Amino acid sequence: MHPARSGSEDGGATPKRDDDNLESSGNHHLKLSGAVALKITLVFAVVAITCLLFYQSSYPLEFYLKSNSLVWPRASNISSSCENHDAQSNASSSFYQFMSQNTYLLGKEENDELEETLRKALMKDNKTVIITSLNAAWTEPNSMLDLFLESFRIGNGTEDLLKHVVFGAFDQTAYNRCLAERLHCYAITTDGVDFSGEAPYMTEHYLKMMWRRFDFLRTVLQLGYDFVFTDVDVMWLRNPLERFYPDGEFQIACDRNWAGYSDLSNSPNGGFYYVKSNSRTIQFFNYWYTGQDYFPGKHDQDVLIMIKNNPFIPGIGLEIRFLNPADFGGFCEPNQDLDRVITMHANCCVGLDNKVRAIKMVIDDWKRYMSLPVDQRNSTIRSWTLPRICG
Repeated sequence: MHPARSGSEDGGATPKRDDDNLESSGNHHLKLSGAVALKITLVFAVVAITCLLFYQSSYPLEFYLKSNSLVWPRASNISSSCENHDAQSNASSSFYQFMSQNTYLLGKEENDELEETLRKALMKDNKTVIITSLNAAWTEPNSMLDLFLESFRIGNGTEDLLKHVVFGAFDQTAYNRCLAERLHCYAITTDGVDFSGEAPYMTEHYLKMMWRRFDFLRTVLQLGYDFVFTDVDVMWLRNPLERFYPDGEFQIACDRNWAGYSDLSNSPNGGFYYVKSNSRTIQFFNYWYTGQDYFPGKHDQDVLIMIKNNPFIPGIGLEIRFLNPADFGGFCEPNQDLDRVITMHANCCVGLDNKVRAIKMVIDDWKRYMSLPVDQRNSTIRSWTLPRICG
C-alpha cells in the first residue's frame, strides 16, 4: 500500500476518491438531464399552444366564457397531439347547464312589473308579444317613433298589432312619451348610464345600449315569452306572423340573403327577428350574449355573424332560419314587389336624420300604393323611391 500523500507533495492537489468521481459524474448527468428536461418542456409548451390556438380557431366562442363564471371542462382534455379535436365538437352537459342557468336576474319588483307589461300585450296565443326599444332622441316629434306608429296605422292589417307591442324605454323622456301614446311601456333601467341622447353608430355609448337591450330581450325569453323583435326604423306594412316559417324557432331578416332560408352564408340583421322561447333558444341567447366579452367593440349583430357557423348551435338542436328579403326587405336589399312586402327596414342608412328622411319616402310610397285600386297597385308603383345614398 502506498502511504498517503500530503497536500504539499503534489502542489495542493488531492486525488479524488471513487465516491467523489461518482458524485461529479452524477452532477454532470443531473445538469444534462436538466437541459433535456427544459427542451422537452419547451417542446410540449409549443405543441400545447399550437393545439390551443387550433382549438380556439375552430370553436372560438367556447373561449369567451368568463373564467370566474365557468371553468371550461374540455380545456384540460386537449391532447398534446391534437387527437381529441373531433371529439370536442360535442358540447358538454356542464356547458349546457351553465348556459341554461346563466340568466339575467331581475329583482322581484322589476320582474313583476315586466311580467305585468308582457301579459297586457299578449296575443291570442297567450305567449307572443312584439318588442321594440326607444330613447329620447327617437321619440322627438316628427321623428322615428311617429313614423313607426304611422306604419302600423296605414299598413294592410297591421293597426291591431300595436296593442301587442311592448316599448322598452331607455330613459324617462322616452318612457313618458310612450305613456302619452297610451302604449305598453317598460323602463329598461341601467344604473349610472344615460341613454337619452342619440348614440352614434358603433360608439361605446351605442354598444352599451345595444347589449343592454339584448340583455332585456333574453330576460323576456327566459320568462317564457315568444317575441318578434323590431327596431323602430322598421316599417310594418303587413302582418309578419302569417309569413314566418312554422318550424322556425329563431328566424331573422337579412342585410343580404344570397342562398335561401337555411344557408349560413346569408348576412343576418339584428333589427328584426322572431324567436320562440324554449331550452334551445334560451341557451342560444345566453351563448350569444357572452360574445360581448369575447368580441369587444362589436354589437349583437356582429357577434351573431361571427357565431352563426359555430357547431354549438346545431349541437343544441337549433337551426337559424333567414327571412325572405322579398317579404322582409330593407335599404340594403329593397323588396321591389309592393304586393308582397311585409316590412321595410332603414338598414344600410347611418344617422337618425338620414333614416327619418328616407323612411318618410317609404311612407309616401306606401300611401300612394294603398290609394290606388287593388288591380292597379303593383303595375303603377313598381319600386320604392329611396335615396341613392343614405348616410
